Amino acid sequence: MAPQDKDTPPPLPEPLRVAVADSHTHLDMQDSTVDEALAKAASVGVTTVVQVGCDLAGSRWAAETAAAYDSVHATVALHPNEAPRIVLGDPDGWSRQGAREAGGDAALDTALAGIDELAALPQVRGVGETGLDYFRTGPEGMAAQERSFRAHIEIAKRHGKALVIHDREAHDDVLRILREEGAPERVVFHCYSGDAAMAEICAAAGYFMSFAGNVTFKNARHLRDALAVAPPELVLVETDAPFLTPAPYRGRANAPYLIPVTLRAMAEVKAMTEDALATAVAANTARAFGY
Repeated sequence: MAPQDKDTPPPLPEPLRVAVADSHTHLDMQDSTVDEALAKAASVGVTTVVQVGCDLAGSRWAAETAAAYDSVHATVALHPNEAPRIVLGDPDGWSRQGAREAGGDAALDTALAGIDELAALPQVRGVGETGLDYFRTGPEGMAAQERSFRAHIEIAKRHGKALVIHDREAHDDVLRILREEGAPERVVFHCYSGDAAMAEICAAAGYFMSFAGNVTFKNARHLRDALAVAPPELVLVETDAPFLTPAPYRGRANAPYLIPVTLRAMAEVKAMTEDALATAVAANTARAFGY
C-alpha cells in the first residue's frame, strides 16, 4: 500500500443483510462527526454502537452522546493507563490531556466517584474500559491500575451494568482479580487478546469475547484459534476505532462502518454463514449490554 493511501478512508464494504452492533468504539477520537459516523455505519448494516469512555471527560461525553442518540449506548471508566497518570502524574503529557501533576490516591478516589455517578445513568450500559495493561504501564503503575480495576468491578456490580475489560499482556492477573472480587453478571473482554486456552476459561465463566480488526492480521493466529473455540453465543465484534483497522486496510483510520470486513473474516474462521454469525452477534451484544 502506498504511503499516500494512509489518509484515504477505506471504501464502504458490501452491506450486511443482518444488522449488527459495534460493541466498542471511540467516536470522540474519530475524524468524522457523530452523525456522519452513525449514518455511514447504518448504511452497511451497523445500526448500533457502544461508545466507550477512557477518562472522566470522555466518559461524560459518552453518556451525553448516548442520551442524544438512540443508536448509541455508553460505557464509562478510567482506562487502565489513566489510573497511574492520575495517581503518579504524567510529566510528559503523552495522554490526550497533556502534562499532569501527581494527584495520589485521593485524586483517583475523586475520579472514581465521578465514574460511579455516571454509571447510574440509564443510557450508560457498561463500566469500562477498565482492567490491566502491562504493555503501557510499568511496575510502578501496577498498584494504581489494580486499585482502579477492583473499584470498577464493584461499581459495575452495584449498578448492575456490564464490565468491559481492557486486558493487555495481563491475562492471568485480570482473571485472578475477577475471581477474587467476584465478576459482575455480564463481563466483556474487549479486543480479546488471549489464546484458545484462555477462551475456554472465559467460555466456562460465561464471559463475552469481543473480537476486533486484529483478528484479520497475518500474525494473529492465536486470536483465530481462540475465536474458533469461542461459543457463538459469547462472541461480539468491535472496531475499537480509530484503532485496529482490519486487513487489507491496516494502517488507515478505523470506523464503525468497517465492522462487516471483520465480521466476514470471523464467519470464515468459525465456519458459519455471515448471516448466522451476524444474527448471533446482534443478540449477544444486546444481551451483554442489556439494551
